[in-house]
Amino acid sequence: MEEPQIPMDKLAKVYLKIRTEIQMRTKAFEEEMGVLEEQKKEVSDAMREQMKLSGSKSVRTDYGTVIMKVKTVFGMQDWDGFKQFIVQNNALDLLQRRIAQKNMEKFLEDTPDVQVPGLTSNSEYEITVTKPK
Repeated sequence: MEEPQIPMDKLAKVYLKIRTEIQMRTKAFEEEMGVLEEQKKEVSDAMREQMKLSGSKSVRTDYGTVIMKVKTVFGMQDWDGFKQFIVQNNALDLLQRRIAQKNMEKFLEDTPDVQVPGLTSNSEYEITVTKPK
């Protein structure tokens, strides 16, 4: 015997209710995490100042070893120049191994005859529900 189908309007209603609950909980969680991150930063700043004053790079405590090290983050202001630099210096390893998804999709649409070596893809149906206006 075939199971009766749940009407689509009821499924959409439940979907929206669940999504709203997830958004509310996510927002509350993010607010709590923001407070905790700020507190953690204040403690970290206090430890960093003490270590700078004492000239220490690490301090052993009963609760763990506190280590201070330099972290450098690189950015780029001239992407066109950087791309030329990469090509001129054969320095592809300076880039992360990630495909720009939308750019690849457009490239494949624009050049359907080109085969990209090693490229794989996975497509699946995705459901989105929008609220009525």
